[in-house]
Amino acid sequence: MPTTLGGSVRSVTHWVTDPAPVAVPQVRARVRAVLEGWRIPLDASDALLLAVSELVGNVVRHVGAGRMRVAVACDGGWLRLEVADQGASLPRLPAPRAAVDPEAEDGRGLLMVQLLVAGLGGELAVVAEEFGTSVRVGIPAA
Repeated sequence: MPTTLGGSVRSVTHWVTDPAPVAVPQVRARVRAVLEGWRIPLDASDALLLAVSELVGNVVRHVGAGRMRVAVACDGGWLRLEVADQGASLPRLPAPRAAVDPEAEDGRGLLMVQLLVAGLGGELAVVAEEFGTSVRVGIPAA
């Protein structure tokens, strides 16, 4: 998870699954249940649910093989989400002011997550790891 945010982890959970289309609603439902159990405010919960849907959808669409790991944590007033896959390529973080083709049917998910996270005072990082790629999100829990 983002290293610039301090604090000890209070609660964490994760899942490992295949990056198949059915994983998107399944993982979203699991994350929703966890956030409800942690009594996370609706604004923060909705933002994290949108982020997990987009990020898991990207893995399904662009990687589609291997395994995918999704982790969510709450610590020190922050919610953290990590979606990791076994893909070899890093997704490009779009420039916030980049021109977006209004006719395009895709290519906006990561930009949308980046803008949402920034608007909430959070952070987003893309990290290359030995066995794949991780996209990490941190937002205030309140």
